[in-house]
Amino acid sequence: MNLTISGHHLEVTPSLREYVLTKLDRVTRHFDQVVDINVLLTVEKQKEKDRRQRAEVTLHVKGKDIFVETSHEDLYAAIDQVMDKLDRQVCRHKDRVQDHHHASHKRQATPWDAIQ
Repeated sequence: MNLTISGHHLEVTPSLREYVLTKLDRVTRHFDQVVDINVLLTVEKQKEKDRRQRAEVTLHVKGKDIFVETSHEDLYAAIDQVMDKLDRQVCRHKDRVQDHHHASHKRQATPWDAIQ
């Protein structure tokens, strides 16, 4: 699994990196077939103070890319929200990928088979 954590208008500190890694453990615990993860943490230069901190995650699994983003006043809260969204989408993807078909029952002999 390749993991890239980068910042835009922001330096990714070791504490931020460790926080993202601990949150990603929950996602990889649910679904271990992850190929690549890109995390982008951004501080936007807007005039309004709320929702300036943004977190984006692009998760590449076999056959599909899952993209999630969220904004919040606090970067740690944005990371929490984006990991919650990502966890829900990964669980949905896992349910879709799983084989829900059951093995067919063997055909039982009916009274009509004895007559013919």
